[in-house]
Amino acid sequence: MIKQIKLVGFIAITALILSACSTTEQKEVLDMDKVRLEIQAMEDAYAAGEKAKDADAVAAYYSDDAISYSRNTEPLSGKAAIRDNIANNIAKGTEGNYNVYTVVDVFAEGDTAIEVGSWVEFDPSGKEVDNGNFMSYFQKRDGKYVCVRDMSTTTSPVKASM
Repeated sequence: MIKQIKLVGFIAITALILSACSTTEQKEVLDMDKVRLEIQAMEDAYAAGEKAKDADAVAAYYSDDAISYSRNTEPLSGKAAIRDNIANNIAKGTEGNYNVYTVVDVFAEGDTAIEVGSWVEFDPSGKEVDNGNFMSYFQKRDGKYVCVRDMSTTTSPVKASM
């Protein structure tokens, strides 16, 4: 009888130790529709900031340590540099053109998301003058997504310099 009690005790202690060692990692299931809507709202706010000629509103899209890779230029490193570039572009732009950004696809896991999007530039009459694509990498910080890296392209051919 004592052997049986010792055996049951040994088995119970072993099971307890083994169960304490195993980890059941539960992945958070993201609502992809919600992520898509959140990122589209960021794109809409970006476009509204551009249209209002408000560089700070546009730069709110970015994290402080963001890097932006734009067409035909060196990468911009840091939110301040990105904001200054936006302000410079806004100051130069007198034609009244505006952009529309559309989320095409979103891939998200944990606190990160990658967006594939498209953009269209319109003149004041609503005529399309340019378009292209972009990718943005987001991290969730303080409960909201911010863009950490982005890159854009245009579908317009490169104009040869004369």
